[in-house]
Amino acid sequence: MKFSLYFMGYEDLKEAPSDPTERTAWTFKRKGTVELTHNWGSEHDDSVSYHTGNSDPRGFGHIGIEVPDVYKACERFEKLGVDFVKKPDDGKMKGIAFIKDPDGYWIEILSAGRMAEV
Repeated sequence: MKFSLYFMGYEDLKEAPSDPTERTAWTFKRKGTVELTHNWGSEHDDSVSYHTGNSDPRGFGHIGIEVPDVYKACERFEKLGVDFVKKPDDGKMKGIAFIKDPDGYWIEILSAGRMAEV
């Protein structure tokens, strides 16, 4: 199958700190890296389907979006009627949220400065 890959925001890992906590903070403060893949011809093949990864069998998990303030972002999402999978104070991991896009894919809402605390 012919496909195209696009990477945006790559960083050299040689600059990453060795301390795990510092490395986590460094990782989440980098420019975002997104890989976009287009499988040529799949748009015309009715047998091709994609799995969200939100139920078994897993696979693709989710994308994450960094925002300055998770709580303010979630207030806005609530006003817009966005469906939540997890609100910022639900569960053990505080300060991050998961919402659903219109197709049911999960999107993590996180604040880079707080990821070392999570």
